[in-house]
Amino acid sequence: MAARNSLPDILSVAEVGVAKRLRIDRLKKRADFLAAARYLRRVAGAVTLEMAPTPDPVRAPQTLRLGFTASKKIGNAVARNRAKRRLRAAAYALLPLSGRAGHDYVLVARAGILARDFAALKDDIAEAARTAHRKLDAASTPDKV
Repeated sequence: MAARNSLPDILSVAEVGVAKRLRIDRLKKRADFLAAARYLRRVAGAVTLEMAPTPDPVRAPQTLRLGFTASKKIGNAVARNRAKRRLRAAAYALLPLSGRAGHDYVLVARAGILARDFAALKDDIAEAARTAHRKLDAASTPDKV
């Protein structure tokens, strides 16, 4: 059995050298959550992804910042904590490889997250990130005249 912190057995040595692994910092200040909510929002299944560029004073190389939230619509405190744990597990599996450095991501739990299959939850986060990245790329490329 592999060590808990080791890379998955699926990756070969060649893939490990190519794979980019971003460092993840946590969002903890309300102002950072509000900034992400104002910039870009994508909904997929049981997850809403809010995203914004990391402010320059706190930007670090090869790092993205990540936050999680679940409102009282999800349920009581136990249900909200469980929803955030599921979001954390899925995000830490996906975003170090598919996220973008220099951006803040906020994952918001939606109704149905507790009953959602974990593989489907990971697919929801991946789809939301893909569409958000496409939107950012479209906004950054100038229109052809």
